[in-house]
Amino acid sequence: MPFKTNADRRHHIPRQRQKVTNWAEYEAGLRARGSLIVWFSEEAIQGWRAEVRTGRGGQPKYSNLAIATALTLRATMSRRAETLEVPRPRCGRTPVHLLVDSTGLRLCGPGDWLEEKHGTQRRRSWRKLHLATDADTGYIVASALTDKDADDGSLVGPLLDQIDGPVVSFTADGAFDRDDVHTEVTARHPDAVVVIPPRSSAVPSATAEIAPTQRDAHLQCIAERGRMGWQKASGYNFRALVESDISRWKRVIGDGLRSRTDGRQETEVAIATNALNRMLELGRPKYIRVA
Repeated sequence: MPFKTNADRRHHIPRQRQKVTNWAEYEAGLRARGSLIVWFSEEAIQGWRAEVRTGRGGQPKYSNLAIATALTLRATMSRRAETLEVPRPRCGRTPVHLLVDSTGLRLCGPGDWLEEKHGTQRRRSWRKLHLATDADTGYIVASALTDKDADDGSLVGPLLDQIDGPVVSFTADGAFDRDDVHTEVTARHPDAVVVIPPRSSAVPSATAEIAPTQRDAHLQCIAERGRMGWQKASGYNFRALVESDISRWKRVIGDGLRSRTDGRQETEVAIATNALNRMLELGRPKYIRVA
């Protein structure tokens, strides 16, 4: 009798069970097919279940560790991602040379095939991701997710609030050339060096002759050495490291957000940040000078 659906056909296919005798060959075969084996430690298995809740409300089945692991592997969707507390990334060392930049992440929407076939009448939605990287370790030590209309300078304070230790320098692009940015950095870290390229139309401050600011010093250096000379002298070129982190985010994590609510999107960003830092910790090369 012909099958009516593919589900009926699958139900009638007998399963072939084979006893694995050589695990090395079995794992090699899985890797060759692009499969992935995930090993869990005994501590992870013991902490997989949620603790018994004593107050009012339903009893959660899985622990925060289980939910965070599942979100990391992109293997599940959970409403608990809305309120899941993900540990903040810790600075690999102190003090920190901070590099700041931002990028756009598109939101879930119609797929390419649907847009090509039926078209779309709405603009592509996206949010802005702000990252702060430790120049010495490459770790992402602070992050923030905002609406696309938020300007970069307004996020300096929230990013600095996530840094536990002292900040030696703060480096960002010309979009941060604002008085309030210098004020935010100086208020939290008075001795920090602020490396931000002044705009082409920038002029010295009124106190440049008697009490020059860091921005006045940058303008003087640019006037003497030019933009390229200032970049080399000030260390501004190290900002390329945070651009590398953004590129790594796009290639490994993707250029979009899969969650649809603000709370879940923030959890998604926090999980991705920890995953990238963990990958860097496991695979970062160590350079030794030999000559």
